[in-house]
Amino acid sequence: MQPFMDKDFLLNTDMAKTLYHDFAEDMPIVDYHCHINPQEIYEDRKFDNITQVWLGGDHYKWRQIRSNGVDEKYITGKDSTDREKFQAWAETLPKLIGNPLYHWSHLELRKYFGFQGYLNGDTAEEVWNLCNEKLKEDGMSVRNLIRQSNVKVICTTDDPVDSLVWHEKIAADPTFEVQVLPAWRPDKAMNVEKPTFAQYIQTLSQVSGVTVTNFATLKEALQKRMAYFNDHGCRVSDHALEFVMYVPADEAELDQILAKGLKGEAISKEEELKFKTGFMLFVAKEYNKMGWAMQLHYGCKRDNNAYMFEQMGPDTGFDCINNYAPSAQMADFLNALSATNEIPKTIIYSLNPNDDAAIGTILGCFQSPGTAGKLQQGSAWWFNDHFKGMIDQMTSLANLGCLGNFIGMLTDSRSFLSYTRHDYFRRILCRMIGSWVEEGMYPADMASLETIVKGICLNNTVNYFGFNI
Repeated sequence: MQPFMDKDFLLNTDMAKTLYHDFAEDMPIVDYHCHINPQEIYEDRKFDNITQVWLGGDHYKWRQIRSNGVDEKYITGKDSTDREKFQAWAETLPKLIGNPLYHWSHLELRKYFGFQGYLNGDTAEEVWNLCNEKLKEDGMSVRNLIRQSNVKVICTTDDPVDSLVWHEKIAADPTFEVQVLPAWRPDKAMNVEKPTFAQYIQTLSQVSGVTVTNFATLKEALQKRMAYFNDHGCRVSDHALEFVMYVPADEAELDQILAKGLKGEAISKEEELKFKTGFMLFVAKEYNKMGWAMQLHYGCKRDNNAYMFEQMGPDTGFDCINNYAPSAQMADFLNALSATNEIPKTIIYSLNPNDDAAIGTILGCFQSPGTAGKLQQGSAWWFNDHFKGMIDQMTSLANLGCLGNFIGMLTDSRSFLSYTRHDYFRRILCRMIGSWVEEGMYPADMASLETIVKGICLNNTVNYFGFNI
């Protein structure tokens, strides 16, 4: 029996061990999509206890504690202690056999806190005390956690109206060597159907210096903010879409829809899709001009459980997979950009794993010279970034495309301990490729294998985004 999570965790063949330990293990990390707070990086935050760094804002864990029948008081409630919240998580964790949270949690406890056992209700007090003592050390501040993780570049997620003041402060600080770059997330400027749209556009007008009254002035305001982001090192955008739609309309109709949104009038579903199609075609062409990559995240049905959403708001653990995603519209959207040779570098993620093959075949229709893997299938995302999900996504990509050009893993996290997810991914990658070599499906050509593994772990990402590390 293999020991629990030893140095060869998940590495089931000699070749897998060689690939991981010789090529993957020590590669630096470029985390090109996450949700961490740049202010906490600049201020070099220190955490008072393990609950603050581990459970605060982590809706992955919150969902599972709820599944264990725990009262919300001990999950997100203000009238319970951090120690009580930690106990609720510790008592939930042993039941998560087969869940990546079990592995991630123990990888984090080993890497950052040196705890080699396993967490449960009985060991909670020991782990609580160990972690909290460790967090008092200077080496456990936010910046030092990032350094320990061998991270070279972090791309946060930022709204077009953001001042980027914390990015400016970090960039001006010679004592911190890690690049912290903004990423453009313009969902609020696109969501014309939302009741908050008019107020948001008013803010965008103020920040950009362009009064938005029609689609032309909306584009001008966005261009000004894109230029501002570009000056601050932005190289990537991100969009949360219900699906990648293509319902084209002329600008006169887009003006009419925008006018309704600015007045707070009801927007029909067809109008919403037309406006978002026009919006996405515009920004995609701008990204292409600037050399930015466009990330498209889709396939999520958000904010289920109306009772809990009313109490807690978005991003608190009440989202699920949506299985409606017409791949023909995604192909038509890319085709419209292709007609004028204006497809930017594009990374496509679906929350529905059934979309893997559709994405894989669409990618192959729109690749172009100059950028290896210009169109990418994003790494297994959110509900899919577990052992099987990662294997399935990479296997599908290998079957239908060019796995050797894959840009690999990202944390998509709000936690400064989540960089162990890159290690988890790398172990699974080496396990998969190692098995193919052991089974005679690929030669033991170590030079080629080194290029592939190091490429997927780091080098492809650096080349794709044009980072300087």
